[in-house]
Amino acid sequence: MGWCGMGFRVSLDIFRGPLDLLLYLVRKHEVGITDIPIAAITEQYLEYLAALQELDVDGVAEFVALASTLLEIKAHQLLPAGAAEEVPVEDPRAELVQRLLEYKEYRDAAAALEERSRRWQQQYARRGGEEGGGPGDPADVPLQEVELWDLVSAFARVLRAAELAQPASIVYDDTPIQVYMARILSRVLAEGRLALGGLFDPSMHKSRLVGIFLAVLELVRSQRVRLEQHCLFGEIWIHPGPAAGEPLEPPALEACDPSLASNEAAR
Repeated sequence: MGWCGMGFRVSLDIFRGPLDLLLYLVRKHEVGITDIPIAAITEQYLEYLAALQELDVDGVAEFVALASTLLEIKAHQLLPAGAAEEVPVEDPRAELVQRLLEYKEYRDAAAALEERSRRWQQQYARRGGEEGGGPGDPADVPLQEVELWDLVSAFARVLRAAELAQPASIVYDDTPIQVYMARILSRVLAEGRLALGGLFDPSMHKSRLVGIFLAVLELVRSQRVRLEQHCLFGEIWIHPGPAAGEPLEPPALEACDPSLASNEAAR
């Protein structure tokens, strides 16, 4: 995907992988892992997959592979009982549940270690000169669930609305991600908070929708903005983050909009 001649792909490690998405969907349904509602989960998973494919996610093949497994399980469950007995087919559901349980155990252990490390650092603060001290690059901090899959869910809804209002002619948008980032950040700082849904218009062409979404994702990753969602599938609000005052990349902005670069440099 090119934006003003610059390649931009979403790294798979941001999205953690298909099991992370599946675990997220199970939690949204508030059911146990062993009681996965395959039909509903599969339908929702495919909606997220469509959004990830539009975003040109690096490694999306792994998500596609899990989608195939979910569809296989769903098809197996739809078979009449008699047909299933006549033609024995190994049920892959048990294997998937086991994989998900193992992944959840890994995630829970990692979260516990992270929380323990956070408490330890609060009790025994590092000195500035010690190796490993300092906050490091904010972009290296993994996104929290509410900052990731809820964002993808909102974007999937935008895509569905846009499909009903596509322009008659195909339009390509080569605007750099940094330009969208500067515009969004400027509005957030000016207004205090901004509704994610207010950034999108169903009449926008798909390439622009993708560009805006990627810009929000990068702003969250770099901690220039933070997100709040007060209820399930509710509006996502964008607030200034701890790194909101850090400058963007003037050369990238100047490539397509010199005024944005000069304004950003003056901030």
